[in-house]
Amino acid sequence: MSTGPGLESLVDQTISVITNDGRNIVGVLKGFDQATNIILDESHERVYSTKEGVQQLVLGLYIIRGDNIVVGELDEELDSALDLSNLRAHPLKPVIH
Repeated sequence: MSTGPGLESLVDQTISVITNDGRNIVGVLKGFDQATNIILDESHERVYSTKEGVQQLVLGLYIIRGDNIVVGELDEELDSALDLSNLRAHPLKPVIH
């Protein structure tokens, strides 16, 4: 997990964000602030299902509150090799505090 100043090295790179409500959002990190609120460009949400392939919902430019996220680097080469249309998985469950 990266936070605050650790995000500087990820600016203009594709990252994966998991929100506390279980959403997986992938996009290019364009900026962040001291509260780790982030701005993603070219973003999309990946919706997982056990019955069909991963749906990718286009979000475009997207802002996510920092108190709601876990940020991870994304290996773009490995990610592009995945066949998301055939990938099946249970949706992530919300984080319970």
